[in-house]
Amino acid sequence: MALVGAIAWITVSCANFADSLPRKSTEAAIPRVVASVLSNPKTFNPALSAESPNVFTLTYEGLVKLDPKAEKLVPSLAESWEILDGGLRYIFTLRENLRWSDGEPLTSKDVVFSFNDVYFNPKIPTPAGDVFRIGPEGKFPTVKAIDSRRIEVVLPEVFAPLLNSMGVEVLPEHILKSTVTETNSKGEPLFLTTWGLDTNPKDLVSNGSYKVESYATSQRVIFAKNPYYWEKDENGNSLPKIERFIWQIVESADTALLKFRSGGLDLFGVTPDYYSLLKKEEDRGNFTLYEDGPVSSKSFVFFNLSKREKNGKPVVAPYKSAWFNDVRFRRAIAYAIDRSTLINNIYRGLGEPQNSPLSVQSPYYKSDGLPVYDYDLERAQQLLNEAGFEHRGEILYDSDGNEVRFTLTTNAGNKIREAMVSQIKQDLSKVGIQVDIQALAFGTLVDKLDTTLDWEACLLGLTGGIEPHGGSVMWSTRGRLHMFNQSPPLGEDLEGWVASDWEREISDLYVAGSQTVDEAERKAIYGEAQRIIQEQLPLIHLIAPLSIGAVRDSLIGVDYNALGGALWNLDSLQLEEQLSAE
Repeated sequence: MALVGAIAWITVSCANFADSLPRKSTEAAIPRVVASVLSNPKTFNPALSAESPNVFTLTYEGLVKLDPKAEKLVPSLAESWEILDGGLRYIFTLRENLRWSDGEPLTSKDVVFSFNDVYFNPKIPTPAGDVFRIGPEGKFPTVKAIDSRRIEVVLPEVFAPLLNSMGVEVLPEHILKSTVTETNSKGEPLFLTTWGLDTNPKDLVSNGSYKVESYATSQRVIFAKNPYYWEKDENGNSLPKIERFIWQIVESADTALLKFRSGGLDLFGVTPDYYSLLKKEEDRGNFTLYEDGPVSSKSFVFFNLSKREKNGKPVVAPYKSAWFNDVRFRRAIAYAIDRSTLINNIYRGLGEPQNSPLSVQSPYYKSDGLPVYDYDLERAQQLLNEAGFEHRGEILYDSDGNEVRFTLTTNAGNKIREAMVSQIKQDLSKVGIQVDIQALAFGTLVDKLDTTLDWEACLLGLTGGIEPHGGSVMWSTRGRLHMFNQSPPLGEDLEGWVASDWEREISDLYVAGSQTVDEAERKAIYGEAQRIIQEQLPLIHLIAPLSIGAVRDSLIGVDYNALGGALWNLDSLQLEEQLSAE
């Protein structure tokens, strides 16, 4: 699982867009790539971001990064590192002459600031901070500068995921330092409201290959090449080769498809419902469909297991909370969902059942020996009977006479998920359960999950990766993405919040998995965590779709990959027109 949860769908495209993007005549020939997304960005502050897609994959880098093709870490802002003292001390050496997009030097002071002042700051809750908590006590590493280019990281104990976690964004001290030390009237750091969507893009500073040039709400985000980006090609030319990257914000995937088919877009993230249509048009449309196995993300249904109160009232009606917190009820739901039909009808056969929270690409993925919930209405009904539910006619009631009915929420605009909740509604009706469907704007849904807790059941998805510890943001009982039983933010009262024994056991296993560098032991630990998750079903995993992308032949250098898609090597891509001009 990646550092952040991917609870959105993105299509990627490259185009002229003369009809929808403002251009001055002098800019008409500037090479540009356009990615269509379904919603506005949530923030321009990388430390506060918990969603995907986000702008920071273009505008920010950390000390290391994942090469999805080789499935290994490679240098990024750091040109090298040493592991010393049996894995208790790391020394990272920055590249020479690194600069921020405003031209200011990027040094070890920025790295130390990012970790000590932001990610490890108890007054600034961040998803990245959860990942760096070490051991049962959740201690942070000690980070300090040796000189302007070297940083020393000292661990209180062995922490196997340290290197994989160092891809977290490095932040500009010269811009953000004052926002950490200064507070508002509530005593909160100004950092928490810094670089919101109302910020002038000219005031945003980045270290990645692009910088934000402009933002028009519900229209587009335009990224311009960062003139101070460190990477160069084999001939010493600065990267990226494409000058502009544009997020076109569209209202639906259908709209993005129309733009692609009309020739306005050059790339498109293909969902199964569009595959057959685009396959027929592949030759005459001058594009290629690429496929590369299951994507690293997966979809799942989960229930609100919280027993907390908000404003003196339970966030979930007590009788429904009793259903959701009964593992027999959750297992019955899992057996009643027909995943084969989901794959065949909605995914057009272009997906695989998912039975683990880990991505299939991870070396820690447990491919066998896990509980599996194949479609079995008889078994579902048996579990419901054991839990005290009974039918009156075709309607299911609990032992107190309450009709079994709940609301299943997903994000609006995602046709696949909207189709999935419709089928799940039909599936559960076969065991007498009434499901009410609710589709919400992504931002509204995230607020419900994280803050108001005003929801009953949800269908969403998260990205994955090769390092399982990234999942601690969900599986730690205090993780910022522990969505099925969200704890209050650090510093707030825990009264009324209860974690079950199995939640704590999973949380402890994720800690234990980080405390050894023995690969066989780590596999065993994460295998046990996967087993408990599948037994207790806080998430009912559904489908891992195949990774498919449509790429216009005019985009040169594409090396499609399930982990990185068509644009993982964006910095070295170029358009055919650029080659002609050389």
